[in-house]
Amino acid sequence: MWSKGKVYFVGAGPGDPGLITVKGKQLLEEADVIVYTGSLLNPDILRLAKPEAELYDSAVMSLEEIIAIMVSAAKKGKIVVRLHDGDPSFYGAIKEQMDLLDKEGVDYEVVPGVSSLQAAAAALKRELTLPGISQTIIITRPKGRTPISNRESIIELARHQATMAIFLGVAYIDRIVEELKAGGYPDTTPVAVVYKASWPEQRIIRGTLMDISEKVKEAGITSTALILVGQTLEPKNYDRSKLYDASFTHGYRRGKGKCLSGA
Repeated sequence: MWSKGKVYFVGAGPGDPGLITVKGKQLLEEADVIVYTGSLLNPDILRLAKPEAELYDSAVMSLEEIIAIMVSAAKKGKIVVRLHDGDPSFYGAIKEQMDLLDKEGVDYEVVPGVSSLQAAAAALKRELTLPGISQTIIITRPKGRTPISNRESIIELARHQATMAIFLGVAYIDRIVEELKAGGYPDTTPVAVVYKASWPEQRIIRGTLMDISEKVKEAGITSTALILVGQTLEPKNYDRSKLYDASFTHGYRRGKGKCLSGA
């Protein structure tokens, strides 16, 4: 089923081993070589690997060392899994790996995973897009060692008043709160910080822009947490979806009576 001599970039999911996709699980079970993100992955996921699989923790390796292992294994006809936390399509640093595999003539495939964004929303029991409140989710990160352009600053993005998901930012919670307020979010805007979404040690801190910073500090959370911001977290009023409104006509059903839904 799986091609030998190929690298598979696999999203392992947010932490709970049960949240890996069926395809990702099958690949882990068949892989000859697994290069995994040890600093972020729940180690229980590696129990899916066969006993003879070679395991390498990328947390202690450079990009060149990672590529060397994957290229060598692939050229020997092995099935190689590059295991990333969550979904590798954002903040996964896979583009630079794929570029180097292209130069080496090594084939690869990307297998998506469940992001901590979905896991955090599930933990909060919230829908992040609600008609009449926000139909947009902005995924971003604050400026740290990785520079951010002014047009992508949290202040500028906050002007949209959409739901925001801020990765890699809990260590900068004070600055983020000030930038969110400077961008136009009211002090009363709901905020949730989800630490290690879906892990056994998951923690949820709820508050507003007035108090979330102090609550996060009191909880001692400094890393591995997602910040969610917006009125969808504590909606007071929202419009029902038209999809299930009895009066709304669409391709599968003819509506009856007056439509009561918003959008």
